[in-house]
Amino acid sequence: MTRSALLLCAAVSLATATPALAQTVTNPASVTAGTYAIEPGHTQIGFSVLHFGFTWYSGSFSNVSGKLSLDPKKPAASELSVTIPITSVQTTSDKLTSELKDADWFDAAKFPDATFVSTSVVPTGKGEATVTGNLTLHGVTKTETLKVKFLGAGTNPIDHKYTVGFDAAGIIKRSDFGVTKYVPYVSDEVRLHIAGAFEKQD
Repeated sequence: MTRSALLLCAAVSLATATPALAQTVTNPASVTAGTYAIEPGHTQIGFSVLHFGFTWYSGSFSNVSGKLSLDPKKPAASELSVTIPITSVQTTSDKLTSELKDADWFDAAKFPDATFVSTSVVPTGKGEATVTGNLTLHGVTKTETLKVKFLGAGTNPIDHKYTVGFDAAGIIKRSDFGVTKYVPYVSDEVRLHIAGAFEKQD
C-alpha cells in the first residue's frame, strides 16, 4: 500500500473514531425552554479555603442532582433546585477527605445532603444573572447568592441529549452553618466555583 493510501486510511479511521464537535449556541435567547435535569457526570462544585494564610486549598463535591426550569424569554422566572451528597467530598489528601465527613466538619452521617433552592433570578447582563436562594448545609439554612454565567447549549454529540451549561461563583462563611473547626487558621470564608451541566427532559 502506498504512503498516500496509508495516510488516507489513518485519516478515515481517526474521523470515525473521534466524536463530532458539539454545535453549541452562545446566545442565551437561542436556548430551548423547558425542564432540565442536572447531568452529574459533568457537574462539579468546587470550594477553596485559605490555609493558614499560605495557600488556597481546594476540594470538590460531585454526584450532584437537581432540576432547572428555564425559559430564555423569561429568565427571571427560572427555578433551580440542587442536592449535593456530602459523602462525595474529595480533596488531594485522603486523610482530610475522610475527616471532612466526620462530626467535627460536615457530619455526613447526620446531615447527608446539602441543598440549594433558588428564590430569585435577576438578569445582570447578556447571559448573566444573580441567583439567590436558600442553602441548607450542616442542618442550617441561610440565604446565599451566586453569580451565574451562561456558557452554551446544544446537542451533546456523544449521548445526543440537548444540554445547557453554566458557570457560577459565590462566597459563603462556613461558621454561618456551624462548621467552625480551625477558624480562623483555616479561613471562615469559602469560595465556591460551580460547573453546571443540565440535560433537557422530554
